[in-house]
Amino acid sequence: MKIHLYLLRRLVMMIPTLFGITLVTFLILNLAPGGPLEQKIQKIRFGQTGGGAKTLSTRGQQGVSQEVIEAIKKQYGFDKPLHERYFIWVKNITRLDFGQSADYNQPVIDVIVSRFPVSLQFGVASFILTYGISIFLGLFMAYHAHKFADSSLSLGLIVASAIPPFAFGVLLLVFFAGGTFFDFFPLGYLHSEEYFDLSLGGKILDRLHHFALPLAAYMIGSFTTLAFLCRNSVLDAINKDYIRTARAIGVSRWKLYTRHAFRNALIPIVTGIGGFLAVFLSGSLLVETIFQLNGIGLLGFQALMSRDYNMIMGLTFLQSVALLVGNLIGDLAYMAVDPRVDFAGS
Repeated sequence: MKIHLYLLRRLVMMIPTLFGITLVTFLILNLAPGGPLEQKIQKIRFGQTGGGAKTLSTRGQQGVSQEVIEAIKKQYGFDKPLHERYFIWVKNITRLDFGQSADYNQPVIDVIVSRFPVSLQFGVASFILTYGISIFLGLFMAYHAHKFADSSLSLGLIVASAIPPFAFGVLLLVFFAGGTFFDFFPLGYLHSEEYFDLSLGGKILDRLHHFALPLAAYMIGSFTTLAFLCRNSVLDAINKDYIRTARAIGVSRWKLYTRHAFRNALIPIVTGIGGFLAVFLSGSLLVETIFQLNGIGLLGFQALMSRDYNMIMGLTFLQSVALLVGNLIGDLAYMAVDPRVDFAGS
């Protein structure tokens, strides 16, 4: 019963948070100059006059009739007051209707859904591998604490964390794709041209072949914090009284680390586990650009550059929901690992 009340309370608290996020984002986008209305009129004027792009404030509305301007305003909803536009937008998002994308002339939600699988695949794969490898490395370093293996791995993780993902991606392409040095992997994309003609096993291998380099670029440096957190948590737990008792009754050293100390070491690690949902809806702009992947990261950047307000608002809203739900999942994971947490006090 307590957990149900806790979940209900957390879900109710999300509503004003989302309201504040959408309100601030909406005001910033709509009050900033150079919005979709100006962009559209500039395109029309450029096509008619052959001149460069001009803002409405510098040369007026030269070359575009008032009737056309009013039609464009109505198309994008700018014929209504700011507050009225906001409440209409809030009403529409309850149906996941984020309006029409100015760039793609399609519903925003359709464009996001078409790009989502790319970021989802890399997000899920990087999350599983990052946590799995980080926990293994953390346990290994703790088991060999203050020895050569611990020191060398620590140095390697610190160096990896200092490498920018996009720079690492470029190096991977130069050395392992394209034939400059080696030609082990493709230059980009999610699959080969003959992908749909392959068998199931062939499709899996083809995907793995294309995923290897961008996934490595996604994950470079992501192990460091988690691995050190796991290492230090295990070393802290290994000095507890219950571990000394287990050691005294003859429990093996490896079992002490992997079974007894590791459970307590999970407590600080799982607190950030909910962030994986936000990763699925953020992607990585530079990695997606380098490897020619049409994911959410590239979509968001293109929307910002072209001032596609509906797209920006849609992505912001969905990313905010993902972050809030992810934080809730992280809290529940923390409670599952540590039974001492009391729902009533949350």
